[in-house]
Amino acid sequence: MLEKDIIVKEKDVLERVGFVLDEKERSGSFILLDNEEVASNYSEGVTLYSMGKAVQEIEGVKEKLWTLVSKEKDQWTKLAASQPPRGYFIHVAKGVKVDKPLQACFFIATSRLTQTTHNLIVLEDGAELHILNGCATASYVNMGLHVGITEIFVGKGAFLSYTMIHDWAEQVEVRPRTGVYVDEGGKFISNYITIKKSKITQSYPQAIVEKGGSAQFASLVYAPANSIYDLGARIYLNGQEAGGEIISRAISGGGKVYSRGHLIGNAPGIKAHMSCDGLLLEEKGSIIAIPELEANHPNVEMSHEAAVGKIAEEEIEYLMSRGFSPEEAKSLIIKGFLDPEILGLPPALQQEVNKTIEMIGEGSL
Repeated sequence: MLEKDIIVKEKDVLERVGFVLDEKERSGSFILLDNEEVASNYSEGVTLYSMGKAVQEIEGVKEKLWTLVSKEKDQWTKLAASQPPRGYFIHVAKGVKVDKPLQACFFIATSRLTQTTHNLIVLEDGAELHILNGCATASYVNMGLHVGITEIFVGKGAFLSYTMIHDWAEQVEVRPRTGVYVDEGGKFISNYITIKKSKITQSYPQAIVEKGGSAQFASLVYAPANSIYDLGARIYLNGQEAGGEIISRAISGGGKVYSRGHLIGNAPGIKAHMSCDGLLLEEKGSIIAIPELEANHPNVEMSHEAAVGKIAEEEIEYLMSRGFSPEEAKSLIIKGFLDPEILGLPPALQQEVNKTIEMIGEGSL
């Protein structure tokens, strides 16, 4: 399924976002090439369909769309709703635990293209899955628009980790809209990683968490000059002893970063935390942290912390005393600040992300 000429030619670009042509270490593969869907699946208990095919052949898929994200939310959801459904449908059967990550990629190969996608992920009770989702443009593309709608249902006691790596061109606008439902005792982890320039990336996913469940949203962002990253998450903690966490690590190399977060505690025994750490490297850049805590029950524990500043001179001097140049010292500190180990990924996936950050980082710092 991965033998299309453009995919082979852009192999290096795809690998930078974790999408590999050798699929031995993947449980399934999906790529949206401009607006053409290509999918394959080879794991028992896992269903991977293109959305265009799923709405026609799988009962209940069409009815589930637009239940966690409203068509009327904004101009971008309205745009997506006006287009044929494109994207992926992923279903993991009850109790099935998938060891190998499933890979997906939204890839723009035509300059000035508008790409719309609508994805649906359903994990039945007790299921487990890791998704590695990359987004990229072909090496010769410099402009475009990506609008992505994703709706995720995590069943009772189920676990989903969803890692997104972006490598868009510098004049691409990115407008994801995501809704997540975590049933009793379920766990959802979202990781977003980008250290390349895009014109603007604006995303504010929302999760609803029931009794004993948890949701975590983490982002690692490097914003070069003339880029805007407006990122955050809102978590509705509706069930007893539900948990939530929002983590942001942001570096401005002249770009603008908004780190938003909203934790809403609606039941007793809730524990939730939000943290934002930022490094400002250039005077023209900015980092704006906007945390919100909303307690609607007296028996909740919610907290937030934020710290924004520059690289400490003593850190630079220490590394220089060990033989590094000022530029090498700065690069090491930045890479350490963006260390993906804070995401708590499984070891195999951790290696994939480390490799990807190294590849992207070679030309971005």
